[in-house]
Amino acid sequence: MAVPKKKVSKSRRNMRRSHHALKGSAYVECANCGELMRPHHVCGACGHYRKREVVTQSASA
Repeated sequence: MAVPKKKVSKSRRNMRRSHHALKGSAYVECANCGELMRPHHVCGACGHYRKREVVTQSASA
């Protein structure tokens, strides 16, 4: 049975696996207003996060 001669470090192991990772989109559409926003962040346009208003937007914007 094949046994590794030396321990493979976490860094070397992760570098070997890195090119298999799928690159996701950097932006998603806001469920409330449809603007593009970063995933898991409050929408800058309407102030909603997960269909709830988290930040009230001022009228002077």
